[in-house]
Amino acid sequence: MSTTTSTEEILRIAEEIQRGGDPYQVPAELLEEPREEKPANRSLYARIATMTVAEKIKLALLGNREARALLVRDSNRMIARFVLRNPRLTEEEVLGFARNRNLDSEVLRDIGEHKTWPRNYQIRHALVTNPKTPLAIALHFVGSLHERDLRFLAKSKNVSATIVTQARRILAQRGKM
Repeated sequence: MSTTTSTEEILRIAEEIQRGGDPYQVPAELLEEPREEKPANRSLYARIATMTVAEKIKLALLGNREARALLVRDSNRMIARFVLRNPRLTEEEVLGFARNRNLDSEVLRDIGEHKTWPRNYQIRHALVTNPKTPLAIALHFVGSLHERDLRFLAKSKNVSATIVTQARRILAQRGKM
């Protein structure tokens, strides 16, 4: 399989993997959650780097925490999006992704548009303060932040000027500025 796999082909592969009728092989130890926390090792990175797109999709959908942490930063945006579909993905991991300033903006958009993750205040806060979060998503959540966080945003140099302006506007409306 070439590295320039079409979106339709990627979606077909993902459906096949989710049904369980796929021929792709990934190491079993990458599908099981480790018993203890340890940083991702270089050999795991090297193994993932040599995988085909289909194998990466399977690993993204079924892999363990270490594999998800590496695959969410994959250069192929579709792989990162499939990580977000992994049923074992925890809110703690999503919070880490939302805080990651090196993550692709499409992944941040998917987190912000998910039906349950934005219910978590920390995830909303992380999305608003992440400069890579698409402006529409960040603006959507600014109004739901606590006064203390709005005050911080109103003075922040690390977010968009639009977010700073909106935080100031909300504080003024609440009579807190």
